[in-house]
Amino acid sequence: MAPKLLSSTNFKSLFDSVDTFLFDCDGVIWKGDTLIDGVSQTLDLLRSKGKNIVFVTNNSMKSRRQYAEKFQSLGLTSVTQDEIFSSSFAAAMYLKTNNFPKDKKVYVIGGEGILEELQLAGFTGLGGPEDGEKKAQWKSNCLFEHDKTVGAVVVGLDPNINYYKLQYGTLCVRENPGCLFIATNRDAVGHMTDLQEWPVFVLCIFLGAGCMVAAMCGSTEREPIVVGKPATFMMDYLIQKFGTETSRMCMVGDRLDTDVLFGQNAGCKTLLVLSGCTSESNLLDESNKIEPDYYTSMVSDITKMM
Repeated sequence: MAPKLLSSTNFKSLFDSVDTFLFDCDGVIWKGDTLIDGVSQTLDLLRSKGKNIVFVTNNSMKSRRQYAEKFQSLGLTSVTQDEIFSSSFAAAMYLKTNNFPKDKKVYVIGGEGILEELQLAGFTGLGGPEDGEKKAQWKSNCLFEHDKTVGAVVVGLDPNINYYKLQYGTLCVRENPGCLFIATNRDAVGHMTDLQEWPVFVLCIFLGAGCMVAAMCGSTEREPIVVGKPATFMMDYLIQKFGTETSRMCMVGDRLDTDVLFGQNAGCKTLLVLSGCTSESNLLDESNKIEPDYYTSMVSDITKMM
C-alpha cells in the first residue's frame, strides 16, 4: 500500500491508535545544534494529550546523560534521561542483558558516549578518543600488541578514526577467542550540521559509523551484531521497560532504511518526516521498497493537524 500524506482527515485515526510516539533525533528533532521549528510545541501538545514520548537515536557520540543536556540546551526542558535511548546505551545494555563477563574489557571505536554507558553498566572500556592520536608502527618484524582480555569490540561514529584503532579492533576480534563484534548502527548519512548532510565517505573528520563498521567487516571477515535501528534490540528493551504493545506505538523518523524499517520490523505504525535525509521524490521513487504508513513535511505538522 502506498504511503499516505498525513492530513487532517487521516490524522485522527493515527493519533487515536497510538499511545507512544517514538522519535528519531537527527533530522527530526534537530539538525546539528539547531532545533527544528515547532518541535517544542508539538512535544508539549502530545504530552498534554496523555501520549508517551520516547527518543530513539542511532547517534552513539553521546551518552543518555549528554543527550539530556542537549535537549535542555535547546529548550526542551520536559525531556528526561529515561525517555532517551541511544545506540551507545543499547551497546552497553546488549552486553549487560547477555551477561558479558565483568572481567572482560571492551575496546571502543567511537566516542565518549559509548565509554560512559559502558562504565555505568559496570564494564571496563578501552580506546575511544584516547586512541585518536596513536599510530601503528610500520616496521618489519614489529609486533602490534593488543589486550588479550578484550571480549568485545564496539564500533560507532568516530570522528577520530585512524589505522591504529582499526588494527587494534581487528586483532581483538580475530585473535581473542569469542570476542564479540558489535556495531551501534550502519547509517550511511548523518546530520553533522544544520546546513547539509555529510555522506560517510566524504572526509575523515566526518566519517560515520556505517563506513567504520564496513572497514571492520572487511578486515575481520565478520558481520557485526547491530544494536541500533533497524535491528530490534532497542525495541525489545523498550517493550520490556514500558510494557506497551508495539501496535500502539508510532515510529517517527527521517530515514527509510533505519527509522521506518525499525518500526516496521517491530510492528509499529510509521510516520516519515521530510525534514532530514529523505525527500518526497526519494520516498515515491519506484525503486524504493520501504514505505511508511504516513509521511509529512516535519514534526510540527502534527500540531497543525490538531
